[in-house]
Amino acid sequence: MTFRTILVGASGGSANDGAVELACQLAVRFHAHLEGYHVKFDPTEIRVAASSGGIAVPAARVWIDDMKADAARLADRTKTGFFSMAERYGLIRADEPPHDLATVSWRDDVGRAGELVPARARFFDLVVLGRSARVIDMPSTDVVEQTLLRSGRPTLLAPSVTPSAFGGLVAIGWDGSAQSVRAVAAALPLLRAARAVVILSVDGKSDVDATAASEHLLWHGVRSKCQDVYAVSGAGYGAQLLAASRDAGADLLVMGAFGHAPWRETLFGGATREIVANSLLAVLMMH
Repeated sequence: MTFRTILVGASGGSANDGAVELACQLAVRFHAHLEGYHVKFDPTEIRVAASSGGIAVPAARVWIDDMKADAARLADRTKTGFFSMAERYGLIRADEPPHDLATVSWRDDVGRAGELVPARARFFDLVVLGRSARVIDMPSTDVVEQTLLRSGRPTLLAPSVTPSAFGGLVAIGWDGSAQSVRAVAAALPLLRAARAVVILSVDGKSDVDATAASEHLLWHGVRSKCQDVYAVSGAGYGAQLLAASRDAGADLLVMGAFGHAPWRETLFGGATREIVANSLLAVLMMH
């Protein structure tokens, strides 16, 4: 098992550079093909949304054309920056499967990123997305949330600044759920390459003994140690998991996503949203 194809969401925003650079590093490490994917904003969506809500919106063609031109300029800048970063890492431009080479290509579409990114992500082994500061404390992260829920692929959330070392010490947030099982399976290429792996189990969150997970990883050549994280009153599961990962010196956290229905996490809070909003390290999640 390895990552042969990687998709990176090249938004052009504040989270863009960290995601693109980390994706380039992974493409080199796994000799994978990397596609930069950019979704251009469609200004006609504003008119559609406004009219459905009974709000009058100016329909001047000039207004629409100006917004389209802005979207095109952002796409061009993002594409230029993407290929510049790829060249720094020695990736070769290619659109067809090569043999044991790290390659790169570009694709852009027009529409809603929350719909298009998950749909495109289904055809890649790994998806890398940036964690924009704008998602903090918001009830919905849109692209991140929809990609986790609808792509069926592991999603790696990159920090805004790419760490000098990535994947050296990997923490696994283990709660015995099907989601955490899938996350561990998806992360095997990274776990095999890690110098150390620690399985973190927060009190009351482990339905299955973490020792069994550690024994399973041994069959894949991955040695790990188990560590109990004692629950702290008033602290959420996600916050405790992040603190334990940080204390362990991890530069990557692997965990399941949306163990509860998203509507339930919205109303009552949940580890997935807590991690997305607060994590400063890379996080690989799988629903």
